[in-house]
Parts: sequence; C-alpha cells; structure tokens
Amino acid sequence: MKRRTFLQGSLAAGAAGMAVSAGLLTPRMVLADGSAFDAKTLDDTLKAMAITPEESGDVKIKAPEIAENGAVVPVTVTGPEGTTELSILVENNPNPLAATFILGEGAKPEASTRIKMGKTSNVIALAKVGDKTLSAKQEVKVTIGGCGG
Repeated sequence: MKRRTFLQGSLAAGAAGMAVSAGLLTPRMVLADGSAFDAKTLDDTLKAMAITPEESGDVKIKAPEIAENGAVVPVTVTGPEGTTELSILVENNPNPLAATFILGEGAKPEASTRIKMGKTSNVIALAKVGDKTLSAKQEVKVTIGGCGG
C-alpha cells in the first residue's frame, strides 16, 4: 500500500468519525421509533404503527403451511407496484412485529426472511402503498416452537 493512499483513507475515516460524534451524521433507521417492535399484541402493534390495514389480493405471502421448526420459518412477502414498505407480523408471537423493510424508489416490492414463531399462528403481511396499508394473512402450523418462553 502506498503511503499517500493510506494517509488519504485515514483522513477520510477520521473526518467521518468526527462528523458522527458531533451529531452531523446519524443512522436514521437505527434510531427509528421501536414502539411497534416492543408491542405485545397485534392491536397494540397496529396502533404503534398508526395504520388500519385493509385486506387485498395484491399482497402475497409465501410461507410453509407446516413449519417443523418455529425458530426458522422462511417467509416471502410481495406487494403491488408502488409499495414503499413491507412488514411481517406473527399474530400469536410475544412481539407480533417480526420485520419491516423500507424499499427504495423503483425497488422490486418483495422481501424474504426467516422469522421465529412460538406456536401456530397467522402470519400477516402488510404493504404500504401511498396512503393505504394493504394486508394478507396465512396460517402457519408450527410443530416445534422457536420463541422460547
């Protein structure tokens, strides 16, 4: 490595560190309101998210009908064109909100992840499109719980 490249990189890293410590750069998503993730019931979660979802055939959930291990349940959620946010909720979990994905402009309205499920429950997908929140649900039967407790 050349000395000049090393010094330029060190200077840039130092400047970025000073900007973060001075509060000029803040990780917006890390500091986002977590009250929806802390909610204990589905109704409280929806209140914390400030939404009233309406069922729609435009929102799709791909999940197994029977999950042998609730600790790793694969779920894929797809929303209609124009979706800016996708969320996955598990109705009977101790904390129903499992994941939220904020999509950039022009992004494909699809998200895949693995969620934990403590017991058989409805998995609910939410898609924010404009000022509406659309939803779909699917029951997933769990044979071995994954949420402990």
